[in-house]
Amino acid sequence: MNQLGGNDGENGDDSEGSSSSNVQAEDVLASFREQWQRELEISPKKEARGSSSNKLVNVKKNKEDVTIESKARDLFLKGVEYEQNGELYDAIRFYKRAVQLVPDIEFKLYESMKPKVRDKYETADTIEFEKKVNDVRECTETINDIEEDDLINKLSRIVSRNQYVCYPRFEQMTTHISALPMEIILYILRWVVSSELDLRSLELFSRVCRGFYISARDPEIWRLACVRVWGVNCGHYEPKYLSWRDMYLKRLRLRYNGCYISKNTYIRYGENSFQDQFYRPWHLVEYFRYLRFFPEGRVLMLTSTDDAQSCVNALKNRNPRNLSILVGHFRLRDNRVTLVLKKQESKSNSVTYKKKKRDLVHDSGEQTYHLEFEIQTHHRKANFQLSWICYNIFTQYKNGQEGSMCLNVLNKYPCFRFSRVKSYTQESEAPLQ
Repeated sequence: MNQLGGNDGENGDDSEGSSSSNVQAEDVLASFREQWQRELEISPKKEARGSSSNKLVNVKKNKEDVTIESKARDLFLKGVEYEQNGELYDAIRFYKRAVQLVPDIEFKLYESMKPKVRDKYETADTIEFEKKVNDVRECTETINDIEEDDLINKLSRIVSRNQYVCYPRFEQMTTHISALPMEIILYILRWVVSSELDLRSLELFSRVCRGFYISARDPEIWRLACVRVWGVNCGHYEPKYLSWRDMYLKRLRLRYNGCYISKNTYIRYGENSFQDQFYRPWHLVEYFRYLRFFPEGRVLMLTSTDDAQSCVNALKNRNPRNLSILVGHFRLRDNRVTLVLKKQESKSNSVTYKKKKRDLVHDSGEQTYHLEFEIQTHHRKANFQLSWICYNIFTQYKNGQEGSMCLNVLNKYPCFRFSRVKSYTQESEAPLQ
């Protein structure tokens, strides 16, 4: 019995061990299946299949969009044809159908039909020339090797052959200045120079491109500038000068885009101190004179101790409000300029008041200032300095008497030197005529 019972116990243990091993094997197989399924889900083949299917869907969508856009384009073009033929009702019908398919079909059609900038403007000759002279800056570097006349002739031939002044570097929706003819651009340049003779802005304009370089060298603009500066005494540029521009740059003249300023100082003695009779102070007084010339022959003069900015702003207009400014005219002849100035009359002086007999009236008279200067070059700056030649004051009294005073200006009054003022040329009131 014991033996039988012992055998039964051993068999039970074996059955339990076999069952546990079977369970472990099934767990391993289940985990293997799960891992295998995960690897199949992340496999590149499946990804490739998925991506290829997405690509096919995208291609189909693009094809459908292209077909819809082409249909809308055809409908819109049919509407254009009907509108050109005068059949407006049918044109609106086709326009509506095209917009229903693609809402922005008009803008897409415009962008597709718009020519590219390079295809519109460039030719083989211009591309070859741009390799040599891409802009005016490169041209100015080669001016030492090439004469200016040859350069201008070469650039003018290219501009006339291409039949446009310039071309836009980037595409844009608005109208470019290259669409304007040369006549309109030259008229715009007359506004740039304006009646104030702002030739500096014209020279800056010529640095943009070769077309603007040729436009800024127009002889008629420079001839009008010379006539406005010298008037009757202008004459002709030949044979002394090469061109009107050469005459304007080399001939002595006045500058109009700023002021001529003179700094003056003198010593003024004070009163003796009541505590110390031997002590007498002295003061160093400093003031400035300003001269502003206008091309039509008008001149303004201001003597003041105020700061330069306020004085320069006071001389901006031809009819100043500051009554301390002397107003007059000038005459330019060769290298000398003659000025005749008078004080402005205030409104209070024009009105006469009744005074009693016992009141004494001081007759100061009406003063007229006659000044003459010589135009000089200072530190290689042409027309930069005005040196004194004479300074006379004429007085006309109310009783008919006259008086004159001639001041000694030799080594007494310092020279006037030019200073450019940007605010004088910010606006143009009238074109150059």
